[in-house]
Amino acid sequence: MPRLIEPSVIDALAAGLEGPIHQMRLASTPVDLDPLALVRAGAATSGWAGYFSSPGRDVGGIGVGWRMTASGPTRLLDLDGAIRSHNFDAPVMVGFSFSAAGPRLAEWDGFAPAAAVVPLVSIVRKAGGSRIAVAVPAGREARDVLEIMLGLTVASPRRVFEAADHVVESRPSPNAWREAVAEAVSAIRAGSIEKAVLARSVSVRTDVPARPFDLVSLLRDGYPDSFTFGWQEGDSVFVGASPELLVAREGAEITANPLAGSAARGADDHEDIQLGHALRASHKDQREHVYVVEDIRARLEPLTDDLSVPADPVLRKFPTVQHLSTEITGHLAQARSVVELADVLHPTPAVGGTPRDDSLLYLDKIEEIDRGWYAGGVGWCDTDGDGEIAVALRCGLLRGTTAYLYAGAGIVADSDPDEELFETRLKFRPMLDLLSAT
Repeated sequence: MPRLIEPSVIDALAAGLEGPIHQMRLASTPVDLDPLALVRAGAATSGWAGYFSSPGRDVGGIGVGWRMTASGPTRLLDLDGAIRSHNFDAPVMVGFSFSAAGPRLAEWDGFAPAAAVVPLVSIVRKAGGSRIAVAVPAGREARDVLEIMLGLTVASPRRVFEAADHVVESRPSPNAWREAVAEAVSAIRAGSIEKAVLARSVSVRTDVPARPFDLVSLLRDGYPDSFTFGWQEGDSVFVGASPELLVAREGAEITANPLAGSAARGADDHEDIQLGHALRASHKDQREHVYVVEDIRARLEPLTDDLSVPADPVLRKFPTVQHLSTEITGHLAQARSVVELADVLHPTPAVGGTPRDDSLLYLDKIEEIDRGWYAGGVGWCDTDGDGEIAVALRCGLLRGTTAYLYAGAGIVADSDPDEELFETRLKFRPMLDLLSAT
């Protein structure tokens, strides 16, 4: 197979990696290479690999140059402090679970409540070109890392997943989940909470293990307007194509783009337009959306001297589903990093409920699954505080020949259990269609 990285690129990096072995050494140089090509080439021989793409940028890396994990209610602030205490000339990949306590079940082994990683080797691609960076940790010889890079070869052609056999199992069963929705509706009507987002899981067991970053590549191509991601811990990879941006920061400018309220896509343009009109006219979906927007407004207004919140949502259409969407933009009154902003916002009512504390206590009581990193966050940042973090949706955890997929639906007073079950089925489709081929 052809070499992935040209020797001239290795030589340029080597010149910048001179320095004492007792400290981290960093170097970067331009390169004409897709970040996902690096990850596909090196993930199988690395204990860690990560990839994240947005419509204007993608970041990918293999190996660990620096890593920190944190747990508890201050986990994101702890990560932020550690990141900003360094001056990394490389991207920092960030991911965290839905719950501050982190995942509970063995299927999530290796995934911390929150983690930040500076890859050993990374590539950032955006308008204007790509750049490769190397972060050699203290105590490691730079030449060892460069030899690994020189030995990387172009990955074999992407494999379309075709399992000869598969078994799909719901957790909890559809009937049990409908009952949970009905129970939540009763709690909402009784005034205990205003909204709860109930999640369910589907496991897919196959006779052929998926190639996780081939799946990421397929998701990136199939859902170009989404935030595609893959995060590998040992032999497990968390992958997805999320439609929802939690928060992005560039300088003092910030953006959040909550989605709440969903409908299917139509079989043709006429039906699609009708379904979109019905979604925009739906009192139930509008109310579900307003809860999210108003919560984000209340959390961001004290941090900004200018916050723009459109009066009405617009429709955002994805291949399997359309959503009500509000893009919120603002100018920070004082410097706050994207990780700090994620700490302020997470979990929004789009993935938890409202009021926040009451709805989270309710979910702890009623939900039968361990969300793990589902409905948490995945993204990147730099030491200046810029970055993008997506809500981890339309996703699955791949572990050997089993994939655990996750989806949820916002429940309000007039939710219908059958309709909410159908909504989760729409949200499972991006991953389920790829994994359950026959």
